[in-house]
Amino acid sequence: MFGLDMTVLAIVALAGISAGAVAYALLFTRIESEKKTDRRIESVKKAETDRSAVRAARDRNQEVARRKKTIQDSLKELEERQKAGVNVNKKPPLKVQLRQAGLTVPLQRFYIFSAIFGVFVAIFIVILGVPMPLVIAPAAFVASAFGLPRWIVSFLRARRVKAFLNEFPNALDVLVRAVKSGLPLNDGIRLVASEGQEPVRAEFKRIVESQQLGMSIPEAALRMVETMPCAEASFFGIVIQIQQQAGGNLSEALGNLSRVLRDRKKMKAKIQALSMEAKASAVVIGSLPFVVAFLVYLSSPTYIMPLFTTNPGHVILAFAGLWMAMGIFVMRKMMNFEV
Repeated sequence: MFGLDMTVLAIVALAGISAGAVAYALLFTRIESEKKTDRRIESVKKAETDRSAVRAARDRNQEVARRKKTIQDSLKELEERQKAGVNVNKKPPLKVQLRQAGLTVPLQRFYIFSAIFGVFVAIFIVILGVPMPLVIAPAAFVASAFGLPRWIVSFLRARRVKAFLNEFPNALDVLVRAVKSGLPLNDGIRLVASEGQEPVRAEFKRIVESQQLGMSIPEAALRMVETMPCAEASFFGIVIQIQQQAGGNLSEALGNLSRVLRDRKKMKAKIQALSMEAKASAVVIGSLPFVVAFLVYLSSPTYIMPLFTTNPGHVILAFAGLWMAMGIFVMRKMMNFEV
């Protein structure tokens, strides 16, 4: 009985194996074709992925090239614009200088005040009884009516630029924090225009007013150099325009600009400290003739008075003043450095 059961089990096992072998033989071709299909699909997917990666890399390279070309074109355009207006920036008209100095006096009124001041000084010279009033009075009128008022405007202009440079990096930091916090650039500019210190507040107010008139932010920022004649204002306009045309991280660009401006300020302070010895020497050399002349006048007035009372003395004083002015001008050029 046991032997019969083992025979039946062996027959059943052999039948199962035979059926499996027949099924495998029949399905082998189908299984092999499915494997080939899967391998082909995998290769197609891999090739598509590779093509997508190549396409993305090519697009990135094209975008970088486009941005680089845009930046180069913008810089070239700005450079040409600056070259075209370099003479205007160095020696702008008097009306522009009054605006850059922060004065609201009309040009005609400025001329009237200058003429009145020149006449007053000339009359005062005549009343004092200065020798040779017919020569000194007209010279004093010209110097007082044309020289001194323009020098005052230049002094106020330089002082306003200095105050702007001291406060401008802080305003840029405010813009950086505003942009990082999610505010648009317009709101950051309005924040500086309302909360900043003068003269930065006045310059950013002009940008806001220009926007209200329909001008874009880059155009208004580029026009800042017309009322604030310094390279730092030009840098700000260039950064804003390039960021608008080429894109990028505005907060990072403004932060880099703020750091560059602070480094420029430190370099200027370092140069000024290193040139103080030369400036002190120039002051001593420039004041020495006047001090010696005053001491000689105190010790022996009759010895030095012919310089002021005779025609040869006037000629000597004129030539001496001319040579001193030339020497002071040369020393000033040697001590002043552009950073």
